Amino acid sequence: MLLQSSPASARTGALEPPAAYFAALAQVHQRLDFVAVSTLLQHLAAVCDRNGTLYTLGNGGSAALASHWACDYSKGTSDLIPQRRMRVVSLADNAALVTAWANDVAYDQIFAQQLEGVLTARDAVLAISGSGNSPNVLCALKAARRHGADCLGLTGFQGGKMAALCDAMVIVPSDSMQVIEDVHVSLCHAMFLSLRRHLEPKSAAAAGGR
Repeated sequence: MLLQSSPASARTGALEPPAAYFAALAQVHQRLDFVAVSTLLQHLAAVCDRNGTLYTLGNGGSAALASHWACDYSKGTSDLIPQRRMRVVSLADNAALVTAWANDVAYDQIFAQQLEGVLTARDAVLAISGSGNSPNVLCALKAARRHGADCLGLTGFQGGKMAALCDAMVIVPSDSMQVIEDVHVSLCHAMFLSLRRHLEPKSAAAAGGR
């Protein structure tokens, strides 16, 4: 959903100053449920501590963030000892596999079927969806639950149907898809820095004991 232009700018054809968007974005950041953020962060840390893999997924802009997430969290811990590196895989990245499942079976299975072949109870699935109602995202979370993996979510609006399927979830309190996606990126970066600090002391201690 797009932010609505002011009536004055609509009448005159004047461009609305970008400052209005950033003011709205700042207000949403302040209204975040940081208890929910902390709970999600704890689940992510638990995946690292049990040497599991985090699988990220989403559609459109959320697919781009799923890739961004995998890049930042994998590359951003690559200087740690191998045992403390994070394993993060984006299920949105293999265009051949995604389109094969979509074409030959159904689009709502593009993520779930990838998970069926690799998921274990040590792993977690991070579903990113602005609406929380994307059918392929919901199917992936249901697959994760069947395998005993953690189900994690980032969404907006009222949380959508994802809310009933997630063990931990952050709902961005906004009905603007642009604001929701921006806050999701901020959460990606903020939680990465926290997890990096969580992993560093253990890495240094383990390296010093060898």
